[in-house]
Amino acid sequence: MRIIFYGTPDFAVASLDALVQAGADVVAVVTAVDKPQGRGRQLKPSAVKAYAMSKGLEILQPSNLKSEDFQAHLERLKPELQVVVAFRMMPEKVWNFPPKGTVNLHASLLPAYRGAAPINWAIINGEKETGVSTFFLQHEIDTGHIIYQDAVLIEAQETAGSLHDKLMTLGARLIVQTVHAIEEGTAPQLPQQFTEDLPLAPKIYKEDCFIDWKLPAEEIERRIRGLYPYPTAYTTMDGKTLKIHRVAIGDPCEARPGTLHCDGKTSIHVACADRWLHLLEIQLEGKRSMDAASLLRGNPFPSQSLLPS
Repeated sequence: MRIIFYGTPDFAVASLDALVQAGADVVAVVTAVDKPQGRGRQLKPSAVKAYAMSKGLEILQPSNLKSEDFQAHLERLKPELQVVVAFRMMPEKVWNFPPKGTVNLHASLLPAYRGAAPINWAIINGEKETGVSTFFLQHEIDTGHIIYQDAVLIEAQETAGSLHDKLMTLGARLIVQTVHAIEEGTAPQLPQQFTEDLPLAPKIYKEDCFIDWKLPAEEIERRIRGLYPYPTAYTTMDGKTLKIHRVAIGDPCEARPGTLHCDGKTSIHVACADRWLHLLEIQLEGKRSMDAASLLRGNPFPSQSLLPS
């Protein structure tokens, strides 16, 4: 089948590579426009574009998916199927024209965790299992008929970063399986069953990353793991941002939530609603990330203060 692939970040590269390695006929790759990055603000291609260039694939970078020129170009390519992995919202005229439709890979076991940040919210909410789903696109986001799913366990110390890599690999295999099934005419189409209690995965904003020390230590610890390495949980100290990368739950405490205690040598911990939370790896504003002992050797740190919550 002639396939057009849509994707932008590293997560999508694994699926594109799996299709290429499987011998799929990828006639074009659609990805985001180059963006300025770094101190020099030089234009940098997306991860998908960099991969596509290395394989000599045709690359399209439309700023407007509704552009008549872009849509005409797609039609000239005569795709039979489109594959979408980690891409932006698409107009119906784009996703609905190939004869075999458009399939999407989503990093959850749909219908749970529909939305932009399924990996983060699965960890934050304390799920024990998640996975990947392939489905056919339709009007409402992440609601199309399921083709295939595959599950993984969420480990006790799982972070958004480690889970991202697991699902990226799992999803790449599922995309190849899905494309083969569609080509053979054996792909299932299972309607999603929606209930009011299904957890969702909305986009994460800065306020979602601010730590509320009045919560139980276990909830805070999950949020920190679910936001690491990006966008990262944080608090403030003396008006400056303090990013929290890695913590451990400590003993029960009766101190006021947000009370920070430091021994000046190796230990920094904060009182939560029920227990102390040991700060194992943190990042002061303008500094690199460090473990507690390294930070205390080179930076003045209050022996005791109250963090906002």
